[in-house]
Amino acid sequence: MTAATLLPARPTTAEHELAALQREHGRPLYALLLRLCDGDRQRAEDLVQETLVRAWQHPEALRADAFDSVRPWLLTVARRLAIDARRARQARPAEVGDTALENAPLCDDHAERAVATLDVREAVKTLTPEHREVLVLVYFQGASVAETAETLGIPPGTVKSRAYYALRALRRVLPGYAPDLG
Repeated sequence: MTAATLLPARPTTAEHELAALQREHGRPLYALLLRLCDGDRQRAEDLVQETLVRAWQHPEALRADAFDSVRPWLLTVARRLAIDARRARQARPAEVGDTALENAPLCDDHAERAVATLDVREAVKTLTPEHREVLVLVYFQGASVAETAETLGIPPGTVKSRAYYALRALRRVLPGYAPDLG
């Protein structure tokens, strides 16, 4: 192998030509990319650099005699890079910083919630039918005292007392679920 076969097949853009591109077209590229990146200066700067890298990789496009100016080619490349970057960001979940995780509300474990639900269902089965009816209507179905009284055909005071005694019975059967209510 000779040294001539090891050289790249296409010519590369000289550094001074790339610097001239930056001086001549850098501001319009940055202005376009800043709009396309919703004002994100860092992303716009990165995309300007990537556009110039593409120009460096494709010097034949910059020297084409068909163009009066290379600016349309550069702006097209920049616009496509911005579109690709936006699509890439939308394809993956948003990144969060450590502060967002520190301030995130704590969620109960789903397994613990499932076990608690089963415990409550079993405890409700131990109630008398009258207490169970009132508890289901008021607390599980969200009916008001008046609605429950009308549905069951009993006075509102009876609904209140049955709900009170039903909850009291549940607290005895389910120790530890509501220690502050005991």
